[in-house]
Amino acid sequence: MNGLLSYIEGVQNNTKYSSAWKEAVMAEKKLIDQVRDVIRTRHYSYKTEKSYVRWILRYILFHHKCHPQEMGEPEIAAFLTHLATKQNVSASTQNQALNAIVFLYKHVLHKELGTFQDIQWAKRPQRLPVVLSQDEVRRVLQHLSGRDKIMACILYGAGLRLMDCLRLRVKDIDFEPRQICVRSPWMP
Repeated sequence: MNGLLSYIEGVQNNTKYSSAWKEAVMAEKKLIDQVRDVIRTRHYSYKTEKSYVRWILRYILFHHKCHPQEMGEPEIAAFLTHLATKQNVSASTQNQALNAIVFLYKHVLHKELGTFQDIQWAKRPQRLPVVLSQDEVRRVLQHLSGRDKIMACILYGAGLRLMDCLRLRVKDIDFEPRQICVRSPWMP
């Protein structure tokens, strides 16, 4: 390793050797370290790095520690189907796992993937209605009392966010002009 480091120091600024330098360094590093290096080179966030590394490790462990270079589309499809059917993950979680694995193959292993066949995709949940009707709001408010009812009425009537309502102080409410002064940390 010391010989490689001295070689790297000698040719690091020479563009003729830049690709050979990268290949030599990558060959001596473990796969997960290579993944981290590529992610950091591309300036991905730390949370993305953690997430991708975790999914890649789960993928490798699912296939009994087989190196990803020896695997391909069928193994990826088997892993993603397992996530959806056996582990009941959400569609966004399954997509995140797919993105991590595709990143591994495309940017770290430099191996192009074809199309994925026979993947059972996780189902997206049905969306709940965004707005309640006035009658539904009235029925919800009837079941509340005390401080909870006051806060719910302010949230609904003034259209405040929850944290804005929780930060309200007595001096923020002006009854004569019927105004509420909202002080958010992101607003001056």
